Amino acid sequence: KQKETAQKEIETTVEVGDEVLKMYGTNIYIEVGEKITIKDLLYGLLLRSGNDCAVALAEYVAGSVPEFSNLMNQNAQMLDLNNTHFVTPHGLDEEEHYTTAYELAILADYALNNEVFAQIVNTKSYTININKNSKTLNNTNELLGNLNGVYGVKTGFTNGAGRCLVTSIKRGNLDVICVVLGADTKKDRTRDSAKLIEYTFNKYEEIDIKEKIKESFEKWNEINGNRINIEKGESSKLELTLNDKDKIFTYPIEKGTEDNINIEINANLNLKAPVLENTNIGKIKAYYNAKELLEIDILNINKINKKRIKNYMSDIFKNYDNYLEGIFEPY
Repeated sequence: KQKETAQKEIETTVEVGDEVLKMYGTNIYIEVGEKITIKDLLYGLLLRSGNDCAVALAEYVAGSVPEFSNLMNQNAQMLDLNNTHFVTPHGLDEEEHYTTAYELAILADYALNNEVFAQIVNTKSYTININKNSKTLNNTNELLGNLNGVYGVKTGFTNGAGRCLVTSIKRGNLDVICVVLGADTKKDRTRDSAKLIEYTFNKYEEIDIKEKIKESFEKWNEINGNRINIEKGESSKLELTLNDKDKIFTYPIEKGTEDNINIEINANLNLKAPVLENTNIGKIKAYYNAKELLEIDILNINKINKKRIKNYMSDIFKNYDNYLEGIFEPY
């Protein structure tokens, strides 16, 4: 339902206000009073860097450019982008408008989870309509369609920032975001981006550590499962499992260094009854070059009740029988 609502909203037609009169730099040249859909404004923004589209969208979403910038900064805080601050929706040079290459990569990764955004930045050419008049826009990302695996994201330029390019690339299981800032020319940013991309795919690979974790846990459980002591428990036999739902098991590592992945398991082997279902008794952690990749809780499936009087009596008789058997050995 949310997807349907979002799709319906981007088809909404808006009338352009006078905020576009203040725009300079790259535009798609929409005029005050003209009508255009939100979807076409997004294509104008993301394919052609339309600054007029940026302010029109900001006005539509938040009512004003300052209020939209506040929303942008709230999202930056949510993503822990501590070296990013927004003043405008279009990114033209402002002293208090800044970010870093690393945080641009985080922001791009977040944005690519939005299907509409991902589709638009992966589009080479698109025809929009302004007052029912058509205009074809071509994507300014020179790597899109020309380098294997590229599916986005965005070019940029200001006098202060230079030529910039954020690129998303996927080959096989390895998904990479490359950020180049401050290039002198379009040719420089394209060349440098391509070099960084090829270097990354030549040097790194993505591996799945799920099976390695599973094998390590099974071996540990085989050795330690029967060593767990449950004080005053009806039983000491716990059925253990890994709480690995929604965990990510694929990670990029340098090729040929899979042996540098280590699994560490720590668990409490002394418990006190009652032990409830899904009690966390420990953790399994995966490390690569001493850096933690993953942490998973170890849970018990079954409930262990506290001993009652009848359990103690049963133990007494059982121990007594064992004692008698030891004295009167059968011939």
